[in-house]
Amino acid sequence: MDCSPLGSSVHEILQAKILGPTITTITMTDGDYDYLIKLLALGDSGVGKTTFLYRYTDNKFNPKFITTVGIDFREKRVAYNTQGPNGPTGKAFKVHLQLWDTAGQERFRSLTTAFFRDAMGFLLMFDLTSQQSFLNVRNWMSQLQANAYCENPDIVLIGNKADLPDQREVNERQARDLAEKYSIPYFETSAATGQNVEKAVETLLDLIMKRMEQCVEKTHIPDTVNGSSSGKLDGEKSAEKKCAC
Repeated sequence: MDCSPLGSSVHEILQAKILGPTITTITMTDGDYDYLIKLLALGDSGVGKTTFLYRYTDNKFNPKFITTVGIDFREKRVAYNTQGPNGPTGKAFKVHLQLWDTAGQERFRSLTTAFFRDAMGFLLMFDLTSQQSFLNVRNWMSQLQANAYCENPDIVLIGNKADLPDQREVNERQARDLAEKYSIPYFETSAATGQNVEKAVETLLDLIMKRMEQCVEKTHIPDTVNGSSSGKLDGEKSAEKKCAC
């Protein structure tokens, strides 16, 4: 993953340790941002990916969206405020989010997986009222591990349609156990009410920013230690396989 910030110095990244961010929506002119972050929503057809993204970008709910054909995307500009070591005075970054909406049907799978490698983070979604969509999360994880930019990308697991408790088929313990198995955060959301929608996206963005910070810090490791080679090239290859950045 390209870890270099757009328009920000490496020094600024290292000064602003990402310890506790706050994220606010802002209005910016075209090109007026420090980072372009691409997020991709995936999951079975009908789990609510389109309405989720629409709620996040426009803070509105539209129950009449038709099934996504192929790929679509929405955009949002946010200010990502880092927490400095001495309090809330860390560096503020302007982030342009591209949120890619993928079709869940099998016939579009080859098209959607082609976009996996370009995404920096993933919103993996299932429907709390559909046990089958939850069971298929494992298949989606396999697709991610095979096609994403590395074997261990930044992912948030989302159980959507939390506003329909009478129709629920997946209990919270099941979902949390699965999230713990993959060591990823889990949120129960509702595009209808807005429950946890922003929190889920902000958590994913925070994971990405922390990974980018770690990547930048690694560029400052000296090539030699005490006059001998540090084996940087081999280390970089190893880190790449482990998805360090």
